[in-house]
Amino acid sequence: MLLATFKLCAGSSYRHVRNMKGLRHQAVLAIGQELNWRALGGPTPGAWINQVRRRGSLLGSQLEDTLYSDQELAYIQQGEEAMQRALGILSNQEGWKRESQQANGDEVLSKVVPDVGKVFRLEVVVDQPMERLYEELVERMETMGEWNPNVKEIKVLQKIGKDTVITHELAAEAAGNLVGPRDFVSVRCTKRRGSMCVLAGMATRFEEMPEQKGVIRAEHGPTCMVLHPLAGSPSKTKLTWLLSIDLKGWLPKTIINQVLSQTQVDFANHLRKRLESSSALEARC
Repeated sequence: MLLATFKLCAGSSYRHVRNMKGLRHQAVLAIGQELNWRALGGPTPGAWINQVRRRGSLLGSQLEDTLYSDQELAYIQQGEEAMQRALGILSNQEGWKRESQQANGDEVLSKVVPDVGKVFRLEVVVDQPMERLYEELVERMETMGEWNPNVKEIKVLQKIGKDTVITHELAAEAAGNLVGPRDFVSVRCTKRRGSMCVLAGMATRFEEMPEQKGVIRAEHGPTCMVLHPLAGSPSKTKLTWLLSIDLKGWLPKTIINQVLSQTQVDFANHLRKRLESSSALEARC
């Protein structure tokens, strides 16, 4: 049903159909309704995920007054689906196993998800308000290479509306250069509802960014970060990061698992240092 509806939204192969504004709006609304229906299925999610899924999947209402190209609509739909799939994984509390726990309470969990593979879940509390994390992770996304040594560069290739972007990320070598340079082309979708924010994404294709010589094109599966104020301490933020990556190439699973779980631990530490240094700089100014 969804695929047939989306073909209708794309306008089939007939020019006169593509130019019918009302028809495209109806099809977009239908996509939003079906995404909502899918989001409500499956195991009962936690309260905060349930709230985001209910409010963050209203694709039709967001696109009702704006027309996009067929390719832009495809990217928007892909970002929405990545968010729903990622939140669906997080909402299922069964089967998670602890990979590591740090002295400061940071915890990495993992589980194997059918049709996805092994995913990793980082749970941390950051001693900064959510607004600071949103600014750093969303509004200043392209500066991540300045403070996270695991990332060489992130570049926004295209922005679609207020919620969707296409990005190119060049990752640094890892595990003592056992894992060579990788890059990723992803569609990212951001939803902010009240005091909660979800950043989701997955691999996509972008003609203007072909594979680079000497760099392996890896792929993000459905992945997301969920930010919300810590209960009872609004000046602190609970951050949950679901990570799903296919690094490609010939790599032992033990190496892959070690690299991905350590990447999450390192990210939390680098993010804290970045936020602390930014706060100290602002205080001096």
